[in-house]
Amino acid sequence: MKNIGSFAMAAITAAAITLTACDSTQQKQTPTPQDTAAEQPAIELTASPAPRDDSGAYICQRPAEGERLFTSQAIEQQIASVQKMLTNARLAWMFGNCFPNTLDTTVHYRKDADGSDDTFVYTGDIHAMWLRDSGAQVWPYVQFANDDPALQAMLAGVINRQFKCINIDPYANAFNDGPTGSDWESDQTEMKPELHERKYEIDSLCYPIRLAYYYWLVTGDDSVFGEEWLSAVGNILKTFREQQRKDGNGPYSFLRKTDRQFDTLSNNGLGAPVNPVGLIVSSFRPSDDATVLQFLVPSNFFAVSSLRKAAEILTKVNKEKELADECTALADEVAAALDEYAVYNHPKFGPIYAFEVDGFGNSLLMDDANVPSLLALKYLTPEVIDDEIYANTRRFVWSDSNPYFFRGKAGEGIGGPHIGYDMAWPMSIMMKAFTSDDDAEIKYCIEMLMSTDAGTGFMHESFNVDDPTNFTRAWFAWQNTLFGELILKLIHDGRLDLLNSITIE
Repeated sequence: MKNIGSFAMAAITAAAITLTACDSTQQKQTPTPQDTAAEQPAIELTASPAPRDDSGAYICQRPAEGERLFTSQAIEQQIASVQKMLTNARLAWMFGNCFPNTLDTTVHYRKDADGSDDTFVYTGDIHAMWLRDSGAQVWPYVQFANDDPALQAMLAGVINRQFKCINIDPYANAFNDGPTGSDWESDQTEMKPELHERKYEIDSLCYPIRLAYYYWLVTGDDSVFGEEWLSAVGNILKTFREQQRKDGNGPYSFLRKTDRQFDTLSNNGLGAPVNPVGLIVSSFRPSDDATVLQFLVPSNFFAVSSLRKAAEILTKVNKEKELADECTALADEVAAALDEYAVYNHPKFGPIYAFEVDGFGNSLLMDDANVPSLLALKYLTPEVIDDEIYANTRRFVWSDSNPYFFRGKAGEGIGGPHIGYDMAWPMSIMMKAFTSDDDAEIKYCIEMLMSTDAGTGFMHESFNVDDPTNFTRAWFAWQNTLFGELILKLIHDGRLDLLNSITIE
C-alpha cells in the first residue's frame, strides 16, 4: 500500500485512515547512491522585460514618498548602501522595490489609548493582520532597530498588537483593525467582530514569540513583556495543551460552506482523528489549508523552539519561574514525541521528517511552500532539528518524490494545494537559498527569483513554472520583504561577489 502522499485527500475518511503505518522502531538505513534523487539539468532562465526609462534605467516601483505608510531613515540608508554594492542593475532595482514593501504599503503605526506603541500590519492585498505574516514581514527590520527610534517604536507596536490579538482569541489566525467584522462571519466557529478569520494554526502563536525574542536580543528593550505578554503566554500554553487532545477534542471546531476541500475541516469540524502522543494538533497549515493528518511536523518543531524562547524571557525578564518551567516542560514533551513519531524511513532518501503524522503510525510525505515547512526547518528552527535527517528531508522535498514539487520550462519550486498544480511559490526558492551552503545553488535560486517576477520587480505568491506571467497576488508583502532579507543575508555572509556575478538583466 502506498504512503498517504500519493493519495487524494478525498480518500481520508472520518472513521480511519487505512495506510501502511510508519514503523518508528525500524532500523534507520543510509540510502545507496542509486536511491537518491537524480540531478536534473538547470533550467535556461530568461527574465521578462521590466519597465525602464528613456536612459535604460529601471523605473522604481515604490509608492511616491508622500504615499508611503511608514518611512525609516535606517532602512532607506540600508537600501541606498546595498544598491551601491550591487553591480547587477536588475537585482539592485528588485531589492529596492521589495525590501521596504512592508513599510511602504502595509504598516499602520499609532499610539493606543494608553499611549503605548501600536502597529497594525496588512498582509498586502488583504487588509487584515495575520499573526504569522506580520511577524515575518517586519522580522528583517529588527536588525536595524537600534539605528532608528521610530523603527524601534513601530516594531514594539507590532509585538504589542500581536499579544493583544492572542488574548482576544488564541485560536484565530487573522484579525481586523478593530471590531469591524469580516467576510467569514458565517463560518461555523466562535467568530468575534475583531476576527478576520478563525483558522487555528500552531504557527500563529509562535511567530509573535519569535519576533519578540529577537527584538529583545537586539534592542534590550523588555518593555513589551508586561501583563499583556504574560496573559498571551498563558493563553498559548492553554491552547497547546488543549490541542494535544489528551482530555478530548478540546473547544475548537471549524466548518465553512465552501467549494474548496481544504478550506474546512472533516468530522463535523474536528478534523481527522489523532492519537494523543504528546504532539500538538494544528487544524490548518500556514497556507491556511486544512491539515490532512493534524500533527503538522514543521509547526510542532516551531512550537518547541518558541516555547523555549518564551521560557528564557519569562526567566530573565519576568522572573516567572513556574510559568517558564511549564513552557520548558511542554517543549520537552513535544520534542520527545517528534523524535518518536515524526521520522519516516524513506526507501530512497533514508530517514526523513514527515510533513504530517497522526500518532497512530500514519505519515503524510510532502512539503508545502508556506513557512513553517520542512524545507524551512533550518531557517526557522535550526536548533531543534537533527542535521542529518534534515539533509535527507531537504533532498526529498526538492524532488519529484514530493507531490507538490513542480518543475517546468521557466522555473521550479514547491507549491501546495492552496493554489494548485504547476504553481511554485517564490518563498520555497528563497528557503532553498536560505538553507544552502552551496554557492552555485544559491546563485541559481537568485537567478530564478529574478527571472520569474514577470517583469514587475516584486515577488508574488506563486507563479506557473511554464509561464511566470501567470502568477497569483501582485501585492504580497511577506514574500517581498523576505527577498530583501535574503539579499542582506547573502551580503552579510560574504557572498556579494556571488551576487555581482549574476548576469540576468
